[in-house]
Amino acid sequence: MALLSKKDTSLILDPLADNNPITIQVLGICSALAITAELKASIVMALSVVFVLGIGNVVISLMRNIIPSKIRIIVQLVVVAALVIMVDQVLKAFAYELSKTLSVFVGLIITNCIIMGRFEAFALANGPWRSFLDGIGNAAGYGLILVIIGFFRELLGSGTLLGFKVLGDPIEKTGLYATGYENNGFMLLSPMALIVVGLIIWVQRSRNKALIEEN
Repeated sequence: MALLSKKDTSLILDPLADNNPITIQVLGICSALAITAELKASIVMALSVVFVLGIGNVVISLMRNIIPSKIRIIVQLVVVAALVIMVDQVLKAFAYELSKTLSVFVGLIITNCIIMGRFEAFALANGPWRSFLDGIGNAAGYGLILVIIGFFRELLGSGTLLGFKVLGDPIEKTGLYATGYENNGFMLLSPMALIVVGLIIWVQRSRNKALIEEN
């Protein structure tokens, strides 16, 4: 017997493409603009959201039958806040410099529309296993876009990836810089992240016409 049914598999795969939280549902845009100037920060934020949403969905699902409807939002905030505090403390203990780079944006995971949306729309109505898959799938879809944006912004803006010089040395004019190439400093500005998101959306809709909305 297969571990994942077709429906379960779609919970993971759909958010990676045609139901992506950022490019299709237009959620979680703020962090996509703020922390994607470096690929490393993008990866860490993506992994943080995978942990928070995956575990958070399971916790909310297990509690779904005992949470009073009137205080469900408060309970959800307490759960996600506890998980975010855990992530923040781990980052400060093992990656302090990176935690300073991400700074307040780790805390803002608490108010991430994707997380609260999946709690409300899925975890409160489904069992722990399917809720876990839904959380992992949506967080992975969110993280995928962050990594893509971070990749191009750091590569084109700084000429590096994960801090390593991959295009040569801009000071000594080696590698690609020997041909006259210069880094595009605009890529390090937040508005350029929005432009990259727009290009990803354009590619998605060009590939799948069903995603194009009719006026």
